[in-house]
Amino acid sequence: MQPPSDILDLVNEARARGEPFAIATVVRTVSVTAAKAGAKAIVLADGSISAGWIGGGCAKSAVLRAAHEAIRDGQPRLVSIQPEDLLDVKQVKPGELKDGIFYARNMCPSQGTMDVFVEPVLPRPHLVILGASPVAVALADIARRMDFFITLCAPTADRPALGVVDRIVDGFDLPAGVAAGDFIVIATQGRGDSAALKAVLGATARYIGFVGSMKKFAALRRDFEASGLVAAAMDDIRSPAGLDLGSITPDEIALSIVAEMIEVRRRGQRHA
Repeated sequence: MQPPSDILDLVNEARARGEPFAIATVVRTVSVTAAKAGAKAIVLADGSISAGWIGGGCAKSAVLRAAHEAIRDGQPRLVSIQPEDLLDVKQVKPGELKDGIFYARNMCPSQGTMDVFVEPVLPRPHLVILGASPVAVALADIARRMDFFITLCAPTADRPALGVVDRIVDGFDLPAGVAAGDFIVIATQGRGDSAALKAVLGATARYIGFVGSMKKFAALRRDFEASGLVAAAMDDIRSPAGLDLGSITPDEIALSIVAEMIEVRRRGQRHA
């Protein structure tokens, strides 16, 4: 078993790579168990253990299943692996959630009990902003406070009021590595609308929004169709971007967009 300090070093390395994973920590054991309280393991999204140890097959399958689900929905879990007779006493079935605890059956001859806390560690959501308009600047500021990783794409001459962002791209080309789970907002507001829209056509992202009126967006679509571009990809772009809060100022518009992105990001993660 690796020392806890080594595990923490590996956790920091995994964070730096931006990959999702979960930390499984044994928090309590009763009777005979292979792993003891304090044992840790790093579980990757594919269900493999990249480092550490939390016991043998008696506990491993339940913990890996819980880690996979935690990475998927972003929620931590407490898993209690117990022999069947103790589950019967508690009147719970394997796989059942009761009082915030997921129960699993320990099939090993040792018949011990092990409680494991599974905590997902997810990378910061990535927001790509095209443009350096007042709304773009406000959006970068608010989204960064919501822990988004911010990439801003805009010509150098258009960035005098730029605040703090994580990465800058000169022009409207999307950075390499934009993934299906990322967020894209076109906030050019008249300075490069067409070029920015062309850059995102065909991009695969969780959210693509356009800051502007439906009338402007429709006019841009007509221009694209007239020039022979396939504009069907514009069907997936939210225009105008943001929840309908009656926003008027750049800060209000940016807030409505961040609120909509959070709604999209957290959809399905909250439990009733």
